[in-house]
Amino acid sequence: MRLRAARLFDGTEPRADPVLTVTGERISDVAFGVAAPDALDLGDTTLLPGFVDAHVHLAFDASADPVAALAARDDEQALDAMRVAARTALLGGITTVRDLGDRNYLALRLREEPGPLPTIVAAGPPITTPAGHCHYLGGAVEPTPEAMRAAVRERAERGVDVVKIMASGGRLTPGTRQDLPQFGEDELRAAVEEAHRLGLPVTAHAHAPQGIVNAVEAHVDGVEHVSFWTEDDVDTPSPDLVRRIVERRIAVGATFGLVPGPGRADAEGIVRRMPKIVGNLLELHRAGALMVLSSDAGITDRKPHDVLRHTIVMAGELGLAPAEVLRLVTEVPAWVCGLGGRKGRLAPGFDADVVAVEGDPLADLTAVHRVRAVFARGRCVSRR
Repeated sequence: MRLRAARLFDGTEPRADPVLTVTGERISDVAFGVAAPDALDLGDTTLLPGFVDAHVHLAFDASADPVAALAARDDEQALDAMRVAARTALLGGITTVRDLGDRNYLALRLREEPGPLPTIVAAGPPITTPAGHCHYLGGAVEPTPEAMRAAVRERAERGVDVVKIMASGGRLTPGTRQDLPQFGEDELRAAVEEAHRLGLPVTAHAHAPQGIVNAVEAHVDGVEHVSFWTEDDVDTPSPDLVRRIVERRIAVGATFGLVPGPGRADAEGIVRRMPKIVGNLLELHRAGALMVLSSDAGITDRKPHDVLRHTIVMAGELGLAPAEVLRLVTEVPAWVCGLGGRKGRLAPGFDADVVAVEGDPLADLTAVHRVRAVFARGRCVSRR
């Protein structure tokens, strides 16, 4: 199969008049300005690498109360809903997702199903404290080094791709607090050491300033949200903490994407704090932190499973250059998800994950909302 479009952006530079050749599930050739009468002509579109959303929750259904909705479903019903969520992401151009918290390892089951589905990188139930954030997903353990090591071993035996730990509380779990840590540095370090011994990366949900510090000192591979949320406001990271995050190449997951619309009453604290949260993320980015743009899709009705497109547009509105934004949802998260060299580029040998958007997103990032075709591992899953 050959694809022709007006433009192509593969994460390095834009090129005109591309012809992309797909053989099986892989890209076998990319040429420019060549005759290809047999090519599928996609018109005035730009070919992009399939988007990579490095933080989603397929088990949450993006409803007004996703926790209650999940609790009302048995595992088979939940798996059905997760298929719908995954396909929603795929039709939005998201060809790879990293699920950072499911119930009963359902994302691992979905990962093995035939398509059309995005490639799924799965963490299983996040490790949390008894009654801690997302304990209802089944990952609660006692906060001791021994229990943390055992929890990591269980996930390795199940076949997870990454270990997720709740280093602080979160808004989806009444009784927990975003501004307080859930594990100390010793417990987190034990989990990281065990995971690395078993060849697994660790990423930590961390809102609380001390939770972020604990995760960084434990040498996690990634930190999610990184909001520096305090009881009344948002803290500012110290220069020394920023330096350690940058030097250790800890991936920072910026999860600020939302579908535009009025916020709920319980989100007022987020709205008030958001300028400072975004300011901290931009400071980390300017300092050279390894950052990815992701979504936390599924946790609210303003975060459907294709919400990453809104993250892209919002990042541009914050001042990031379009080419940089696109790299932060393709090539960079592909490496963070352990799929570098296979995902995130349009180059020979890479998976044929391709999204065609109408117009030129390097001139207007809102083009990502105008998805005209999606190909996942060489298979056309959507064409308009």
